[in-house]
Amino acid sequence: MLIDVTQTTDLPAAGTGLPRAPRPRIHRAWFVAVVTFVTIIGAAAFASLPGLLIEPLHDEFKWSRGTIGFAVSVNLALYGLTAPFAAALMDRFGIRKVVAVALTVIAIGSGLTVWMTAAWQLVLFWGVLVGLGSGSMALAFAATVTNRWFVEKKGLVTGILTAAGASGQLIFLPVLSWLVEHHGWRPAAVTVSLAALAVVPFVWLLLRDHPADVGTTPYGSEVFVPKPPPVTGAARRAIGVLVKASRTGTFWLLAGTFAICGASTNGLVKTHFVPAAHDHHMPITAAASLLAVIGVFDVIGTIASGWFTDRFDARRLLAVYYALRGISLLFLPILLAPTVHPPMVFFIVFYGLDWVATVPPTIALCREQFGDDSAIVFGWVLASHQVGAAVVAYLGGVARDVFGNYDVVWYTSGALCAAAALMALVIRRKPAAQLVVAAAA
Repeated sequence: MLIDVTQTTDLPAAGTGLPRAPRPRIHRAWFVAVVTFVTIIGAAAFASLPGLLIEPLHDEFKWSRGTIGFAVSVNLALYGLTAPFAAALMDRFGIRKVVAVALTVIAIGSGLTVWMTAAWQLVLFWGVLVGLGSGSMALAFAATVTNRWFVEKKGLVTGILTAAGASGQLIFLPVLSWLVEHHGWRPAAVTVSLAALAVVPFVWLLLRDHPADVGTTPYGSEVFVPKPPPVTGAARRAIGVLVKASRTGTFWLLAGTFAICGASTNGLVKTHFVPAAHDHHMPITAAASLLAVIGVFDVIGTIASGWFTDRFDARRLLAVYYALRGISLLFLPILLAPTVHPPMVFFIVFYGLDWVATVPPTIALCREQFGDDSAIVFGWVLASHQVGAAVVAYLGGVARDVFGNYDVVWYTSGALCAAAALMALVIRRKPAAQLVVAAAA
């Protein structure tokens, strides 16, 4: 699948008059995909930590879970709101520069939390700095790489790159939970900082912005595509794309479904599953290990979803994913217990397969509906995902403070997922003639 058997050629690139570099047997796009995958894995450390911080920070500083949840919600909201601007900045300054700066900001923000003494510092360091950095490393990064480097197998590549975050969670969650339980939360924060810094030279030396940078064509195309000039006015372009997209009902349906996706994953399970399990006397390391297992099956589910997206109606895939997720959340309150038992394992496997399976069909629908602006449109859709996550990250903590448990949050999220399934089915497909034009573009 990864082998390009096209003969090496030194003929001029189509339409340019410039010699084309010899084409290797393995297309360069796959190397770029590997670098992107590893980069997202390294950056995933910061996404694994928030759920592990709630109890230690509550115990040490006596901050309420609502206060800590607010800092996490700022992080999640900025993660989403930064994404469309980051996609535009990548068009202006290049993928490599934006990602390297983002990783550095993440490292600084996580490192500074070691010296914090007040809740506002948690909001500033973890909420604002890590939120801004992580937003620039959001799924819009994967969408931009896929759009530039691949013509064929976009759904599969999107699934693989999306799964990188889950792979990082699988690697870092057990390590970070062990550090938190045995050495406190500060060594875990330092580990996140060092992991982000370690990826910076890897990105700078190996990542390339465009196929034209190395004299090749996108994977699956014989047409040489010259590198476009830098697009100035990144903020203006991101806002302009939002204004244009917001005039369509499809945008709001995609944004609404993805907001519910974020609420039921990053905002709910990733942030509150560990403390909820701890409420039922499950050890933190055991609960964190269950989240890591979600990461294992997330990889499988997301790659499979990418494969399905290349073959089936993306709208129907989304409807199935959201419906199944909602059903599983309704059963979670009766599954939480001091020990891990088979029904809980089944939930973890099931939820893992569905965790970010929604991403490949959502990106495919953005690409189908919005063409060249799809990466920025997806950035705004991702912003809604993170706003939904932020709201539930905060309200979940408040609900725990008020009701003494998370049951109402699980049930509400299950009902919202049912609504998302119906919204996905309402999205209209473009006429066949327009789809052909979009594919050609």
